[in-house]
Amino acid sequence: MSRTVELSKTRSGWLRALLHGTSLAAALQALPGHPRAAPWPAAAGRGSCHVTKQADVPAKMRDGTILRADIYRPDSTAPVPVILMRTQYGKDAAQVQPSRFQTPDWFASHCYLVVVQDIRGQGKSGGTFYEYRYDRDDGYDTVEWAARLPGADGKVGMYGSSYVGATQWLAATASPPSLKTIVPSNTGSDYYDGWTYEDGAFRLAFIAPWMMETIASSAAANRGDTALAAELRADGMNPAAWLRDTPYLSFPPLRPGDPKVAPYFYDAIRHPSRDGYWKAFEIRSRYPNVQVPVLAFDGWYDSFLTGALENFNGMRTQGGTPAARRNQRIILGPWEHLGWGRPDSLVSPRLKAIGPVSDSPVNELMLAWFDHFLKGKDDGVQTGPRIDYFTMGENRWHVADRWPVAGTTYQTWYLGSARDASSVMGDGALTTTPPGSTPPSPAAPPHGTIDPARLTAPSDHFVYDPANPVPSIGGHSCCAWNSGPQGQFDQSAIEQRPDILVYTSNVLTAPLNVTGPITVILYATTTARDTDFTAKLVDVHPDGSAINLNNGIVVARYRASLTDPTPITPNQIYEYRIKVWPTSNLFLPGHRIRLEISSSDFPQFAPNPNTGAPFGHSAAIVKATQTIWHDAAHRSALILPVLPPQAAGSGVDHPPVD
Repeated sequence: MSRTVELSKTRSGWLRALLHGTSLAAALQALPGHPRAAPWPAAAGRGSCHVTKQADVPAKMRDGTILRADIYRPDSTAPVPVILMRTQYGKDAAQVQPSRFQTPDWFASHCYLVVVQDIRGQGKSGGTFYEYRYDRDDGYDTVEWAARLPGADGKVGMYGSSYVGATQWLAATASPPSLKTIVPSNTGSDYYDGWTYEDGAFRLAFIAPWMMETIASSAAANRGDTALAAELRADGMNPAAWLRDTPYLSFPPLRPGDPKVAPYFYDAIRHPSRDGYWKAFEIRSRYPNVQVPVLAFDGWYDSFLTGALENFNGMRTQGGTPAARRNQRIILGPWEHLGWGRPDSLVSPRLKAIGPVSDSPVNELMLAWFDHFLKGKDDGVQTGPRIDYFTMGENRWHVADRWPVAGTTYQTWYLGSARDASSVMGDGALTTTPPGSTPPSPAAPPHGTIDPARLTAPSDHFVYDPANPVPSIGGHSCCAWNSGPQGQFDQSAIEQRPDILVYTSNVLTAPLNVTGPITVILYATTTARDTDFTAKLVDVHPDGSAINLNNGIVVARYRASLTDPTPITPNQIYEYRIKVWPTSNLFLPGHRIRLEISSSDFPQFAPNPNTGAPFGHSAAIVKATQTIWHDAAHRSALILPVLPPQAAGSGVDHPPVD
């Protein structure tokens, strides 16, 4: 069954306009997200080919399961390459909204055969859905099937975001010979760390609502259980009613007694460590199997940022061919998971206020990338290894060839206090000189400045109550700022809580470019048998607003290994290293650096019950007294990656155009 879709013959997309001599200002006006741009998806930039659509085309997998796809055929007389999307979110939707990709027929109009397939157990496809489990083999089989479709020339590229990025990486690790490149957006390297868990902590605000509202409900619809599908969607849209419901092994909305509904949720709870269950799916150990160039997109507030960067570095050094290692590129903007900068996209207000300079050029760069690697066009596309990254505060784009950026230095800021760092009303301080390492100056320091020698308190304390966790305000959860902890927000209100330790620097007198991975070293004791410690890097503006840049967490029993957890002894000092997720931010003169330390970040992470019991098995909780040490023997510190001006370069004030 097919229908004919008449498409425009114009080829004057903004990228081609720029390459053919149009002024930068005029070309940028055609960018999605420019104030004068058309509503999304933009009509401009279509290619010369007319397109016909075939719906529900079957493909048989190696075990006999039938998966179905929509195929968009250009009217080319010569064979053309294939662009493939394998999605669990509905092939009809094709991830066009909210303001993400152009429509499949837009890409097909550029004389590509575009295939959008429902993955196993979703949409119109047969079989039983289980996240990640079948996507390596099904991805291989689908790539090879698509390469042999009538009108295809045998070359296949893949694209898509989030889980649809996972379907690309999983297929690529199977090394299908017809796969020539992938373009994954907002996706990770490991479905344990940085996806389901983060340094041992369960990513509650992402996993539970996502499974209720989307993948479990759509799988129920695929099975014909429309009533359950509706109930799951409703529960997923009201997560506040469920996220405090423990123990997670009996989490009611996902029907623990019915293995058809969401067995993968309860399997994830039963596997809180990086064990064989997770290693069967991971990308990070299989880079040598991936033999294709990769163009990736991610954002500083995305839920899979660290995995995207690990994929870039892993492929740059371990990719399966010299061409694959050489042709790696990633674009990093000030984006959330779904907020890619366009006026009607779901993006938190402070990030939206940055304006068109931060818009994602995903469609135009992806088309140029496919033209280069699938059609062999010498179109000036910049391959790699290359990172295009956006520096907040400065609001300019920069380019590097590695991560961390060459020339990065690491600056140590020590935690200290004179009496008590509890809340923003305390006297917690960040200094580049270890507190108490020099005699105090005879004269009192100027008002509002810190004398490290006067920070003589050996430690700070707070009580962590799992029944009253610190609320998440912004962050890098999933999947949109208005439904989960994502994005950039003023932290001032929660900084008044006594269970947050607040350490703040003197006012900066010169700009400080912080770009790269951030580490917090904590020397801490707890009265609990197990607990969490959290860290958040904050940019304090002259008006007092405290804007989160990124955050991290560590579970005490996973302090040394995510594979082999080791218990702690209450009241014993341990060193904890918290990986605060990367950022790129220019701290301007007049601003201050701030670090928040606590033990909870809810609902971004499931609160640690402090009992030491296996995760998710019990609803019991206990309070814990936490002590952060910063005496001469225990230098708790914040390690910042700093880029000197000559290493960062001057940058540009528009998104990447080639």
